[in-house]
Amino acid sequence: MSHTPPPSASTPLPGATLRYVIETLSTRIATQEYATEERLPSERQLAQELGVARNTVREALDQLEARGMIRRRAGSGSFVTYTPEGSAEALSPVAAETGPLDLQVMRGILEPEMVRLAIMNMPPRQIEALSKVLSKMEAVQADATAFVRLEEEFHRLIAEGTGNPLLIACYNLVLDARRQSFRAAMYRRHLTPARIAIYQRGYNGLFNAIAARDIEEASEFMKLSLVEDQRLLLQED
Repeated sequence: MSHTPPPSASTPLPGATLRYVIETLSTRIATQEYATEERLPSERQLAQELGVARNTVREALDQLEARGMIRRRAGSGSFVTYTPEGSAEALSPVAAETGPLDLQVMRGILEPEMVRLAIMNMPPRQIEALSKVLSKMEAVQADATAFVRLEEEFHRLIAEGTGNPLLIACYNLVLDARRQSFRAAMYRRHLTPARIAIYQRGYNGLFNAIAARDIEEASEFMKLSLVEDQRLLLQED
């Protein structure tokens, strides 16, 4: 079972940019965007995509290897060693202790402001990345787990679009909390093919608002999405 050990007390805290790269790659690995045993993109590709120096990417990969999430092979690259079976172990202590309503409160604080900042700061390449995730979401018909994974990736890209490393780190913690078993069970019961189709239309509208730099429309979607999740949670009580 995979397990991410805490940093040692003597390990210095990484800088904001390095934390951003570590959290971004960790989230992609945890959500299986980079699957177990898959080779990661090259340092050069990651540096270009994330808008950071190659040295920063190299340091982040060093940290992920120390955590047991990847393995470096000389001359071959970096390969994912994290396994989904260890995902419950990988939850941070804060995420593991966060209840459903506490999670909704935090999302209500972050997500409307997050999409506003993303619209103001997101470059075209990140909007294109959102478009690719949306295309994958629209191809899902009945697989609730796949849809939720893509939904998380869509939100993570919006967080990255803010360009704010602290907000990104906070939202990665929100995503960690969203992966708790209560939410997975909720979606297995409620995320029917008909509801997936409704969500697909909603995310299409959100993407169009982001692409058009329409802050008011995008913020309204985020608020409606939160209301819908809140309604599903209350049905579980």
